[in-house]
Amino acid sequence: MRSLKAMAQTDGLLLLVAIIWGFAFVAQRNGMEAIGPFAFGAARFALGALSLIPLLILQRKREARKGVPSPRLSFRQRSLWALGAGTVLFVAASLQQVGLVHTTAGNAGFITCLYVVLVPLAGRFLGRPAGFHIWLGAGLALGGLYILSIGTGLKLAPGDSLELLGAFFWTLHILIIAHVGARIDTLELSIGQFATCATLSFFAALAREPHAFRGLPAAGLPILYGGLLSVGVAYTLQIVAQRRAHPAHASIILSMEALFAAVGGVLLLHEPLSLRLILGGGLMLAGMAASQLAPKKAA
Repeated sequence: MRSLKAMAQTDGLLLLVAIIWGFAFVAQRNGMEAIGPFAFGAARFALGALSLIPLLILQRKREARKGVPSPRLSFRQRSLWALGAGTVLFVAASLQQVGLVHTTAGNAGFITCLYVVLVPLAGRFLGRPAGFHIWLGAGLALGGLYILSIGTGLKLAPGDSLELLGAFFWTLHILIIAHVGARIDTLELSIGQFATCATLSFFAALAREPHAFRGLPAAGLPILYGGLLSVGVAYTLQIVAQRRAHPAHASIILSMEALFAAVGGVLLLHEPLSLRLILGGGLMLAGMAASQLAPKKAA
């Protein structure tokens, strides 16, 4: 059983990830005014990978001095897992961005965060069933997401099918990190998946976006936030936190990125503070609390 202190540390890391990702939505919307989605993805994931390389070099030097044992998986296995995680991340992010062109931001946010239900459902079939408290928390979080993102009613748009397909890939990414995160060095896995995602995004930008990188200077600040914080820091902290968290519980806290995206809109884009935001956010917080009602074993 995990101690209360360990649970609080893990949940704190996951909540920090959700905060960074939520505010990244504001930066991403600003960046898309100057550069296409694939070019934006290529730039931010490349920056995220490059920002972690010096840390990996320093870590390797410390490990060599202390005689740290070799990793549990071979270099080939580690490379394949990083390649797989990066490919899934690229597909999920691309479906989200392309779908967003043909649907509303509310629909996209709600459908994407359906992973809050898909993760425990997939875990049931993969031999990692979630308890009642997890399902209760997921249900409350989903209700909060609906109020927060949709409000008066879900009106299906052409891009919603892409967002739904993307939700399955976000679910798969969470499950991959839960499965392999404790068996591969965090920085190594992060750099590998970011480099893969950046490379695939680069070639997609060249193929799909005319003059793909012409607006790069104008999108500089959003790319810096997206690359250093949203990618370099947040995705790496996700790996660290998911080493000790049940993937279904992690998905509940990570889904709060939708809440913090709305908060970011209020604080940074001067959007109105609505009753919908308060009610939806309250339900999501209740869902996070409900998922803690019973002690959970370490992942």
